[in-house]
Amino acid sequence: MIRPLSRTALILDIVGAALLFVILTPFSVAFYGPGASGVGVDGAGVAAVIVAGLLMCGGVAIGRLAPGLALVAAWAGAIIQMSASFGPLPIDLAILMVLYATAAWGSRAVLWWGFGSALFGGLVAAVYMVAVNGVSSGSTGWDQLTTGTLLLVLSVLALGFAWVCGLLWRVVLRARSNRSAQLQAESLAAEEQERVRIARDMHDIVAHSLAVVIAQADGARYAAAAKPEMATEALGTIAQTARGALSDVRLLLTQLRHRQGDGPQPTLADLEALFAQVRQAGIEPRITVDPTPPGEPPGAIQLAVYRILQEALTNAIRHGDGAVDVHLAWLPERVDIQVRNTVGREQTQGSGGHGVIGMRERAQLVGGSLQAERQGVQFVVHASLPIGEVA
Repeated sequence: MIRPLSRTALILDIVGAALLFVILTPFSVAFYGPGASGVGVDGAGVAAVIVAGLLMCGGVAIGRLAPGLALVAAWAGAIIQMSASFGPLPIDLAILMVLYATAAWGSRAVLWWGFGSALFGGLVAAVYMVAVNGVSSGSTGWDQLTTGTLLLVLSVLALGFAWVCGLLWRVVLRARSNRSAQLQAESLAAEEQERVRIARDMHDIVAHSLAVVIAQADGARYAAAAKPEMATEALGTIAQTARGALSDVRLLLTQLRHRQGDGPQPTLADLEALFAQVRQAGIEPRITVDPTPPGEPPGAIQLAVYRILQEALTNAIRHGDGAVDVHLAWLPERVDIQVRNTVGREQTQGSGGHGVIGMRERAQLVGGSLQAERQGVQFVVHASLPIGEVA
């Protein structure tokens, strides 16, 4: 029955309705009320006009707050007006505004009650003006019927026009609300995608770097006593890997603070540095590229290839026994990636970790697919990414 409405809007409605009452009521009394025909002003008639005006304008005042109650008030004012044998008055303009409110802000039930009121109200007004006010008195029956039909059409058109205008405004408000909700949903989706992307990049960077650091630290610990020079070399590799990871993490944190744009992303030119890090961790990947890229692949494809290889090689460092085969096939319409590494008998590489999920998401973001599964003693990662025509 009562809609949420700001205090400012309610005050404006009340002030507007009060001005409407102050302006229209005197005209109703002076020109259409008692005394308009030169007869003395009837106090009861004036009171009826004032009460009807208060009810109708009161309906205007609460039209946005409670359209259903406003419709009841307008009907009550109209009944009082007809009970005093008055025809159409200037204060009846408030009825049109109430019908507008029922269509614009009313609930579904109030909306259709307003529509019914426009039709039934037009019929009542036409019958009342013909039967009570004697609009066509002295005319023949056919003339009275013609006049009544014309009055019915005019009354329904006037009341219906107000209701239709409110309905159109209702459609506009609903379209605005839907658009606002759509924009909010798109904003939330974009923010969620950004968080997922940054989390995925963070995982790729940290997991790979830590895998290299752990492998080098283990090697340095074993070689510290027998070959100190190898331990020193391993410590240098650890420092270099940690600095690179720290730089990448700082870049991601900068993107979190400033959304103006992304920093530089890895490309195919960075793969050699990635393979060098893997070799420093004690694994010698056997790399095959056949056929080679026919041109410059799109940046998104280069990033996806880099990140998928980075994660697959990280898993090989953590779970494999040192044997890794990497095969890249740059076909005209797609690139196929396959990474195979032997897994120790007591070791497993599940397909439900964050790394595999991240690789699969990388592939799906560019329209490709990825499968990661154990085949006998090997763990195989196979991805296929569409590239279309390259420059």
